[in-house]
Amino acid sequence: MNIALKQLKVFVTVAQERTITAAADKLFLSKPAVSMALSELEKHLGHKLFDRNNNRLIINEQGKRLLPLADELLARSHAIEQLFDQTGPVTGKLKIGSSDTVGNQITPFLLRDFRATCEHRDQTLFISNTAQICHMLSEFELDVGLVEGKVQQADLEILPWLSDDMVVACHPEHPLTKIHHLSLADLEGSEWILREPGSGTREYFLNRIAPRLEKWHQAFELNTTEAIINCAAAGLGITCLSRLAVEHAVHDNRLVILELPLDMQRQYWLLYHKEKYQSPLLRLFLQFCHNWQLSDK
Repeated sequence: MNIALKQLKVFVTVAQERTITAAADKLFLSKPAVSMALSELEKHLGHKLFDRNNNRLIINEQGKRLLPLADELLARSHAIEQLFDQTGPVTGKLKIGSSDTVGNQITPFLLRDFRATCEHRDQTLFISNTAQICHMLSEFELDVGLVEGKVQQADLEILPWLSDDMVVACHPEHPLTKIHHLSLADLEGSEWILREPGSGTREYFLNRIAPRLEKWHQAFELNTTEAIINCAAAGLGITCLSRLAVEHAVHDNRLVILELPLDMQRQYWLLYHKEKYQSPLLRLFLQFCHNWQLSDK
């Protein structure tokens, strides 16, 4: 059996992109070249690696068995290529995914300190909601994820990381700001501005606050924290967000935090695929994350 690294790279890219056309564009190859490389690999292995559904290729059980091994071989091949071109203690590219709050408020400062300490500068950062980050980790599109949403996914290693406080915030002239000794009952019937499904911030509201209210209404559903802050600052409703995320709006007197008799601490999580090859770079980054604490920005 003579399997080429090119064939494995085509296989991994097709698994991630799910169409021959998208994989060809990403690899800068023609569609016939991608189809041929994939067919040759399946012929060598004696197994189909994808189920065909119209124009989409859905990875099957045989493909899922191969994916972590192919990812590891490609990572090791890249490490060999970089071995004699080392400009710091470690080499290679680190692909990091962060959910919205972590990605905007914490990960940039983590990367700042990682670069300063470890002299490694080749990182990419993808910011989306928790569900999307988990999906990309499962597809080996990312090396590590830093998220605020609770994750239950059998193929991922899920480690507690930092913690943060959630707050309920609104416009400074909102009627709730006039109530002394605010209680959860005072939030009944409120208009809420929430993140989209798949967001850890939305999950927190639905699990910790919504069950304590008999009646509430979703006024807006938005997919960025900044859009939610702007809508709340415009008086369109109240919201539940990370304290870190609303700090600047509170400082500018665009929002105020409503103090509630409720423990609103939440956990952040560090994720990686259980079968992901842990290169020296990935091991270094995981250890750095474990020891790191957010200091002054």
